[in-house]
Amino acid sequence: MHLDDLFSESLRVSLQDFLNLIECVGQILSSEEAGGGGLKTVGRLVYIPPAGEAIIIGDIHGDLASLKHILSEAGFIEVASKRNIYMVFLGDYGDRGVYSPEVYYVILTLKKAFPEKVILLQGNHEGPEDLLAQPHDLPYHLIRKFKSDGLRAYRELSSLFRRFYTAVIVEGKFIMLHGGVPSKAESIEDIAFAYMKHPYESHLEEILWSDPSDDVIGMEPSPRGAGFLFGGDVTRRFLKTVGVKMVIRGHEPAFNGYKFNHEGRVLTLFSRKGRPYYNAYAAYLRLDLSIDPDYISVEKFIKRF
Repeated sequence: MHLDDLFSESLRVSLQDFLNLIECVGQILSSEEAGGGGLKTVGRLVYIPPAGEAIIIGDIHGDLASLKHILSEAGFIEVASKRNIYMVFLGDYGDRGVYSPEVYYVILTLKKAFPEKVILLQGNHEGPEDLLAQPHDLPYHLIRKFKSDGLRAYRELSSLFRRFYTAVIVEGKFIMLHGGVPSKAESIEDIAFAYMKHPYESHLEEILWSDPSDDVIGMEPSPRGAGFLFGGDVTRRFLKTVGVKMVIRGHEPAFNGYKFNHEGRVLTLFSRKGRPYYNAYAAYLRLDLSIDPDYISVEKFIKRF
């Protein structure tokens, strides 16, 4: 697979090839769910070992140029078959960007090509219908691309991305998710099976929608209209519950492409540029999974552009 060819294909892909790709990735996810894939999964939680490295990408929101920059600079395609390396997407691939369908094509092709190395997390823009971000412009971008068949493509794609994973855990070290920590979680199973417990328990809503705040103790209502603002005390309790030291998440625009909250226990990555966010930088993380997590050591692995 050549990077330039992949992005060229994304611009001219036919409806049938797009639908075939969705079906193929759906079969891969089904195999992983049944324990037949190369990833260790429990529910919609992925376990990866504390060895090797991970390229961790925050929100893309239809920014095809930023995605290409990251893949080119990181060299993932060239090394994926030769090294112990993962690529973790933290969700929010589409909406807010005209190249949303093309971004989905690229990330799904990566998952098809490297199923044991590429992990696709669910963001609030891939959430269940009752938690879906608004405005939701993905259908319009698919209609632009596939004309009268755009809504068919949207239905199939929606069905797929609501099966994406909820979180990734590197035991004893990191947890990666889209938005916030579930404040009422009592065990790791509450994260793994949050999708099954929704809407009767708030775990999935908080994972997809909540944001950290250094000015909050406990929980406060979020101005987003879903999820909460959560304080450092909530983060500390959650990290103890799941047995890790740091949360890596996306969801929230950061002017410099990244930011730390809660005394370095929460890292936010935002991996796209341009309107409507106008951040000065985008960022991603090329992380040595064997390190002892603290914000000083982790910050060395952040790449900005």
